[in-house]
Amino acid sequence: MTHALIVDDDVDSVATLQELIASEKFTVSVAHTLRDARRHIALQQPDVVLLDLQLPDGNGMELFQDPQLVANSEVVLITGHASLDTSIQALRLGAADYLVKPINITQLQGVLSRVMKPAALQAEVSELNANLAQSGHFGLLWGRTQPMQRIYEQISRVAGTSVSVFINGESGTGKELVAQTVHDLSRRRKKPFLAVNCGAISPNLIESEIFGHEKGAFTGADKQHEGFFERASGGTLFLDELTEMPMELQVKLLRVLETGRFMRVGSTTTLDADVRVIAASNRPLLQAVQAGKLREDLLYRLNVFPIEMPPLRDRLDDVPLLADHFLRQIAAKEGKNKRFTAKALAQLQTYHWPGNVRELRNAVQRAYVMAAGDIVDEQWLPKGEGADVQATAASAAAVTSFGAASGAPAPAPAVPTVVAASGESSGPSITMPLGSSMAQVEKAFILATLQHYKHHKEQTAAVLGISLKTLYNRLKEYAAEDATAADKAAQ
Repeated sequence: MTHALIVDDDVDSVATLQELIASEKFTVSVAHTLRDARRHIALQQPDVVLLDLQLPDGNGMELFQDPQLVANSEVVLITGHASLDTSIQALRLGAADYLVKPINITQLQGVLSRVMKPAALQAEVSELNANLAQSGHFGLLWGRTQPMQRIYEQISRVAGTSVSVFINGESGTGKELVAQTVHDLSRRRKKPFLAVNCGAISPNLIESEIFGHEKGAFTGADKQHEGFFERASGGTLFLDELTEMPMELQVKLLRVLETGRFMRVGSTTTLDADVRVIAASNRPLLQAVQAGKLREDLLYRLNVFPIEMPPLRDRLDDVPLLADHFLRQIAAKEGKNKRFTAKALAQLQTYHWPGNVRELRNAVQRAYVMAAGDIVDEQWLPKGEGADVQATAASAAAVTSFGAASGAPAPAPAVPTVVAASGESSGPSITMPLGSSMAQVEKAFILATLQHYKHHKEQTAAVLGISLKTLYNRLKEYAAEDATAADKAAQ
């Protein structure tokens, strides 16, 4: 039978907690001091330790100094208040979860249902790392380069905890795959993993989709609807493109994260939210806060453990591995094996990949379809269309850095210039004046790409590596900015 140890000096709290844990078919022992806790651990190694931080003879964190405890027992902190500093410290030492007093029965039951020995989780991670050199992948993620090794290390560290994760990176870098891998290596793996693109849901429906609604809550609500928080109960909810979520809903999300409870639209009954939330955005987070797209308090609530995804251009040595992986996937679906020539793989490594891994996958699929035989050569692969933009951006960054170091003033931002570049392997490019903000560069690049593809929005979104909904949102923002500027000019 699974054994639990409660380490807490609050007699009344311990009595209630002991009864609740015993009702879940656990054997339970109790220690009121660190000294008693060490004695109990020596007599019988617990499967789970519910540990209060404030004890008569010291801080509960001192128990983490016992390597046997860290390896063989899941440690859950119980405290009167959960702080960000304590959360980070607990993560570093190896705690798996939090329970805030007064203990919520549903949350306690969820924690007890997920008890796993830390050594078992670590063994899985060790096996993935051992196979990485041969297989080239870690869970759902592919790549052997140093930037990806860093991502794997971060995933290994955070997966076994309940800490909130915020994944940041350009579109197409694999943020959802990171979230899925974190879930697959966590104690919540047997429960659902739900991915929600906040930019793909109508602002009028997103609250209902996330929290659910009661029958008759609004016109068209002809039956009760379970939202994502209910459907992901016990598991992981991945909120992609969080900066596209309306600000008024971000307030409600923050409240749910702080209290662990929510209400369906049209209901007065609160429900428990036993869900781990992982968020992601393709916008620079501080820039999103400054632009009014993300609440600062929500950012700091979710960004306990940040993961920054590298763009594909920063790990070009992974391109052949990824391309072969995608080619095998396509061949398995289509029923005909094909292979790249060495020259084709070399050409793929010279391209800038503005759409990142998603663009590479699409390029491989197109090349597979166009290859007449079993060999995929370089004919239908990208030939460096992004090189001009990359060189321009690199030169601009270098000159801007020099200007800042020398104290030279930066020129005022101006409208971009679209240049029709000559040469078979180059397409149109844009140039931006030094001193332009990242938001101005993004706006200029999106509008220039839209113009180049004759305002075909689906094709523009695909080339940029963003969702169609995100493109529409950006265009709506730009129209509002232009209207505001025109009004000011007219005054």
